[in-house]
Amino acid sequence: MNQSILSALIFLVVCCSCGAQEQRDAAYITPAAPLLKPVTGAAQVNSYLPLLEGKRVGMVVNQTSMVGETHLVDTLIAHGVEVLRIFAPEHGFRGNIDRGATVVDGKDEATGLPVVSLYGKNKKPSPEQLADLDILLFDIQDVGVRFFTYISTMHYVMEACAENKKPLLILDRPNPNGHIVDGPVRADSLRSFVGLDPLPVLHGCTVAELAQMINAEGWLEGGVQCVLQVQPMAHYTHTTPYSLPVRPSPNLPNDQSVGLYASLAFFEASQWSVGRGTDWPFQVLGAPDSTFGDFSFVPEDRPGVQMNPVQEGTRCYGLDLRAVVLPDKLDLSYLRRAMVHEPEVISNPRWFHLLSGDARLLDQLQEGRSEEEIRTSWEPELSDFKKIREKYLMYPGR
Repeated sequence: MNQSILSALIFLVVCCSCGAQEQRDAAYITPAAPLLKPVTGAAQVNSYLPLLEGKRVGMVVNQTSMVGETHLVDTLIAHGVEVLRIFAPEHGFRGNIDRGATVVDGKDEATGLPVVSLYGKNKKPSPEQLADLDILLFDIQDVGVRFFTYISTMHYVMEACAENKKPLLILDRPNPNGHIVDGPVRADSLRSFVGLDPLPVLHGCTVAELAQMINAEGWLEGGVQCVLQVQPMAHYTHTTPYSLPVRPSPNLPNDQSVGLYASLAFFEASQWSVGRGTDWPFQVLGAPDSTFGDFSFVPEDRPGVQMNPVQEGTRCYGLDLRAVVLPDKLDLSYLRRAMVHEPEVISNPRWFHLLSGDARLLDQLQEGRSEEEIRTSWEPELSDFKKIREKYLMYPGR
């Protein structure tokens, strides 16, 4: 099969009216998919370039938006695409801004393009920022965890596109946790930027699958739908191992941190360290109490990665998780162990509730409920979500 025919086969444009089953069927075109390295949507430039030719383009991108060794912005400009504006999520366009720090508007030094922040006061593109654009493009690497905010940025971009009659092209990328669907589904009362949509902690979707779900399930404000176009991946399944070539955020440097992130991030609602300010963020866990564990570390300022980390300058003792087998579920064992040692370890209950999406979980853990009992409590909503997810899967696997 020649390249032009293969490119034609693997390109799929998904609009609101398309059936989910047809979307899924189109993703099974490569019988050898499990044996081949995934090809991201962004890497298939010739397939989606026709959608951008002659258009004024806005790009929602960051440091992960790479085509080989070249950034997607530079790639498209080299192909003659008229890029007018860059929209940057949390951590900024170059991915070097601390968690939670305001991302400000600016200009990209390499291209001279204006950069509009979508993290801070302005989380949603305004009509003025979209007025001179013909199409928006989203290409950001997600990690499959509900409270990782890139998918919230995508939600607001979709909403803005729907309200301003602008099409959105999503270039799909692998979910490194795409084989896991687990955790409590976010309750309506706990909607926030770390949980805009009713997803479990680990949702098991790629960004394109998730975008179709958000669109068709009516989760955008007022039930609006955007004209959604998707460039799917080739040779991807939900069980395909995938090591991220670029760290998705400053404190997720490797596969181990990405795999443990969902389970350890709850400690962000405590004064325990998850390794921010060390060489091993989200790979160690500790507190100043030397009775918690034999492994020790000292968090310090790391410009461009982490400033003012929890327990800065204090020796923490605890667990070295750099070589543990990665869980295939939301692992509650670290929270359970910490609460045996320190029942009031969670010092910011509201933040814990927003991260978990479930107001029951903290009480259950503090009461010493069994993991089986806790999991049973979130199972009805999780089962319902899995049925919804099934409608939007574009790739084989779980």
